[in-house]
Amino acid sequence: MKLLLALLLATMMLSAGCGGFKAKRVDAAESDEKAMEITDQWVSGDTEKVVRDILKQIQDHKGFQAFLRKKGSAPKIFIADVQNMTSEAYFPINDINDEMLNEFSSSGDFTLIDAAAREAVLKEITYQNDGMVDPADAKKVGKQTGAELMVFGNVYMKPESRDGKTIKQYNVNIRMTEIEKAVEVLRVRTKLSKFSEQKKTGW
Repeated sequence: MKLLLALLLATMMLSAGCGGFKAKRVDAAESDEKAMEITDQWVSGDTEKVVRDILKQIQDHKGFQAFLRKKGSAPKIFIADVQNMTSEAYFPINDINDEMLNEFSSSGDFTLIDAAAREAVLKEITYQNDGMVDPADAKKVGKQTGAELMVFGNVYMKPESRDGKTIKQYNVNIRMTEIEKAVEVLRVRTKLSKFSEQKKTGW
């Protein structure tokens, strides 16, 4: 009888433990809201928001529009890595870099110069011209397109805390420079703040 009672109790405890977890698929907006309930760290919704804002500022920038009118065609740009200047070692800076490439590409306003692809192409051209490929088929160096504009950026964060309350103020700064003349074409900034409150019993 005692053994049966112990087994029944163990089964009930196991069922209770397993019954406390559930999962479901959510869209991007709901995912962002849910993330804010469990963390004050930077999440994918933050990345999407700031990159969209940056691109809109660039498209509305008077100096950049004047540059486009003078040029008359989509500029060739090289996007350097946005740098993490925050105190957060695990800040998802690569997500921002990837999102920047995606948004600049999908806008249709730019021709992207891909640094990673360029390196891979050079290796392939070297291989083809080392005698491993029929000379009639081997591609030659010298026809790659050079970038006209280079995009730089960084992310800063200033935290302020008091009585279990924290505000994180992020600044994402982007600037675009004309390579040939070393002249700055534009400089834009977007800000994002995140507030959290740590209760005495936990989040």
